[in-house]
Amino acid sequence: MENHHGRNISSLDNLLVQFDQALRTLIPGSSHAARDNPADGQTEPDLDESARKHAAGLMRINHTGEVCAQALYQGQALTARLPDVRESMEKSAGEEVDHLAWCETRLRELDSNTSLLNPLWYTMSFGLGAAAGLAGDRWSLGFVAETEEQVCRHLEDHLQKLPESDHKSRAILEQMIKDERQHGEAARNAGGTELPLPVKQLMSGLSRVMKKTVYRF
Repeated sequence: MENHHGRNISSLDNLLVQFDQALRTLIPGSSHAARDNPADGQTEPDLDESARKHAAGLMRINHTGEVCAQALYQGQALTARLPDVRESMEKSAGEEVDHLAWCETRLRELDSNTSLLNPLWYTMSFGLGAAAGLAGDRWSLGFVAETEEQVCRHLEDHLQKLPESDHKSRAILEQMIKDERQHGEAARNAGGTELPLPVKQLMSGLSRVMKKTVYRF
């Protein structure tokens, strides 16, 4: 396999790269955004305990969603056949790091923590991404497009559920929605194939399980 610089890397090297990326994704404080946080400049809202916990639960779901996105992209990049598709996956994964860092920062501000279940969701998502990549690049790109579409829907739902005064969380989600839509459109334009309905339903079902469990843990 070649890396994005065109140099051949061994299977062991690639495994080490993937392991390093997993650690950077899963260990709190390891992700650093390349862009400014959209919440910077927004006033910290005066939330009561119930509203604070609710906002934290929603942002924990969003953080875990970005953990899953990292794993999906890394799994797909590992098995993608065409170099340009692999590079596209790696670029999208890099942009998702901003979301990961922003959500983690917001959780700290809300005096909360990331999900204890993140290693499980990362592992499952990595496997799904790798399987999509093995199915072929067009299917892999279609998987990205469908994933981003579902992510946008749940982010828009969270915008409605956030406490009205929590403009900091709201600013982060609004920027995330813009980015996710761009990633989905890029995948479709690159030749992504529409996924069968049963696959979409399975993805949606797994998302519902994730949201219910991660909201509290």
